[in-house]
Amino acid sequence: MRRVHVDSSAIDSVGYDPGTAVLEIAFTSGEVYRYYAVPPSIHRGLLAAESAGRFFAERIRHVYPDEHLRS
Repeated sequence: MRRVHVDSSAIDSVGYDPGTAVLEIAFTSGEVYRYYAVPPSIHRGLLAAESAGRFFAERIRHVYPDEHLRS
């Protein structure tokens, strides 16, 4: 999945597949996760957020099923 860089101290890049509603996040630590059943509005909100890390913590983490891809 192609990801775009975001300006964040916690998140390096974000990708989204609207056909499958999968959000992929690469963290600055090197960890990569996929989140499932994520609405397009959440992806847009993450990209537009003043703090991507805070948006992630409040609106994505522990909300959507996830899969750890690599560390």
